[in-house]
Amino acid sequence: MDIKRDILWRVYLCFIGMMVLSVLVLGRAFYLQRVEGDYWRSLGDSLHQRVEELGAERGTIYSEDGSMLSTSVPQFDIYIDFGADGLREKGGKRFTDNLDSLSYSLSQLFKDQSTEEYKRMLRLGYREKNRYFSLKKKVSFADYCQLREFPLVRQGRYKSGFVVEVQTKRLTPFGLLANRTIGLARANAQNVGLENTYDSLLKGTTGKRLVRQIARGAFAPIEGTEIEPEKGKDIITTLDVNIQDIAENALLKMLIENEAAYGTCIVMEVKTGKIKAIANLGRQTDGSYWENYNYAIQGSEPGSTFKLATMLAALEDKHVTLNSRVNLEGGTWQVGRRTVFDSEKHGKFDVSVKEAFEHSSNVGMAKIAWQYYSKNPEPFLNHLKKLRFHQVSGIDLLGESKPVIKSPKDRSWSAVTLPWMSFGYEVKVSPLQTLMLYNAVANNGKMMKPYLVSTVAKDGITVKEVQPQVLEESICSPETLKQLKAALEGVMINGTGKALWSPFYGIAGKTGTSLVANGNRGYADHIYQSSFAGYFPVNDPQYSCIVVIKNKPHAVKYYGGAVAGPVFKEIADKLYALRIKEMKAVKTNWKKDSSKFIYPGYKREMETVMDELRFTYKEVDKEDEWATLSGENAGLLLQPMPVEKGKMPDVKGMGLKDALYLLENKGLKVKIVGSGKVAAQSIAPGAAYIKKQTITIELQ
Repeated sequence: MDIKRDILWRVYLCFIGMMVLSVLVLGRAFYLQRVEGDYWRSLGDSLHQRVEELGAERGTIYSEDGSMLSTSVPQFDIYIDFGADGLREKGGKRFTDNLDSLSYSLSQLFKDQSTEEYKRMLRLGYREKNRYFSLKKKVSFADYCQLREFPLVRQGRYKSGFVVEVQTKRLTPFGLLANRTIGLARANAQNVGLENTYDSLLKGTTGKRLVRQIARGAFAPIEGTEIEPEKGKDIITTLDVNIQDIAENALLKMLIENEAAYGTCIVMEVKTGKIKAIANLGRQTDGSYWENYNYAIQGSEPGSTFKLATMLAALEDKHVTLNSRVNLEGGTWQVGRRTVFDSEKHGKFDVSVKEAFEHSSNVGMAKIAWQYYSKNPEPFLNHLKKLRFHQVSGIDLLGESKPVIKSPKDRSWSAVTLPWMSFGYEVKVSPLQTLMLYNAVANNGKMMKPYLVSTVAKDGITVKEVQPQVLEESICSPETLKQLKAALEGVMINGTGKALWSPFYGIAGKTGTSLVANGNRGYADHIYQSSFAGYFPVNDPQYSCIVVIKNKPHAVKYYGGAVAGPVFKEIADKLYALRIKEMKAVKTNWKKDSSKFIYPGYKREMETVMDELRFTYKEVDKEDEWATLSGENAGLLLQPMPVEKGKMPDVKGMGLKDALYLLENKGLKVKIVGSGKVAAQSIAPGAAYIKKQTITIELQ
């Protein structure tokens, strides 16, 4: 009996325990479902759902004339959800009915696979119920518009299963043109240029959307959960596409010719400080050139273009005038334990300060600095500070290097620092800072802040407009300014820049040549930096410009007037030609020329050229289509050139375009030898000819 009771007690105890456990389990389940249900359901969803950011469309960067310099182009990634209910209903009838026509349309659009290959690919995705099948990536907007009208696709997302994700690609339509200044907007990389400086305005406001995991590693957006991104603002730059193209091509041509390491060129609008062009070209490993670095805002020893600052200090402090005398010691001068050399052997001794500047004498500038500032350098350094050489220019580009202007408090200051500073050594300033000085002289002493962006706009409406900013109302007195202008003009007439002189408009400027150290090798490799800074036209300056080129080791041609100067001259010539109606021509006292010349050609084009250049000429007959322009004793005569029917015309002296037009219009076949102007023709002028006869013209 005791045994039976003991067994029953144990059975009851187990039963009670199981009942209690069951109640606890049921209670916990009820609690989880009813009380904490929302929390656990959201936690479960979080494992299969996530919030994705939607990048906003980036704003566009424009040139001053409205040309797109950098813009975003939409691209579309196309996916198919083969598990979509609408696609699989009724045993997949919708998919089957449209498969052939869809495959054919895709094959015709993308031309990468045959119709049969597309059918096999789509069938496989459908059979495997692929929830995020990648059909095509980086589809253009034009192709996407066609795709939307394809069979099945046009039935909508829920019936077709087609899912579209929009991506954007940043393009610079002009390619190399101002590429480094405009900059790059790249994912997972550091932006540069204006794209970096104005990134907060260009990038807009990021949107959001909820996506759900439909396969391992694949997420599809949930309809109706999107917060739309806000498009970025547009910026309108001060750059002029035409001027930029001129500057870049002129610089590139010289870099290739001289096999230079790199070069930079800046064109600034004198009265406003607007940067109209900024080119930066560096040599790549394959010998080509690309905008790889912004050399325009990086400091280096400027060389002789810095002598303008030395002249300003000495003239402003009234230590010298342009007519003061200085002994150039034949081009060599000993100061302390070092020797100052002029770049070219000239053998000059007693000359005026103006002559010393015109011929870019290092000795002359060093002597002036030594004589008047060696005991007290502060006044000289104060002038440099007023010219803002001790601080960055403040242009709206990140990455501008900090300049180096030494003072007697620096450890590196020595007894010869000051004379070497006078001709552009032992200082580091950027080409842009040097240009600011020359631009201030051109602008009657008013120093302007350089800038690249003039307007910020949103949806075509101006949000912010940048106005020209004056940094210094006057860098010097009117008397000093007048002397500085005379000295810069003298360089172009009598000095190192006289090969660049133009009879049509005046140029004021200064050449520069500096020896550059090459790391641990020092100056042994004879690497020179060539530069030229100036403005034009002198009677009403519109543009200032600086060109700086770092040459290869042991370059045969390296003087500033021979390397950087021609780049400046080509830019100035072409800008003058573009703006000839706006610019005032230089009044020139023409001398009679005893040489004779004769140019035959199409009359209307010759008249256009002479009218644009404002040449005075006498016209004999206004009716003829062809004419000859002849000159003798500075007089120009435009007279008819007879072209008789059935007789061979005289095309000697013509350009190829005119000769081809005239001969081919007479039914002749033309064979061309050489280049230049027509020097000889195989059929004599006035001789008879027949149609389709071949004539050979020799050009030279």
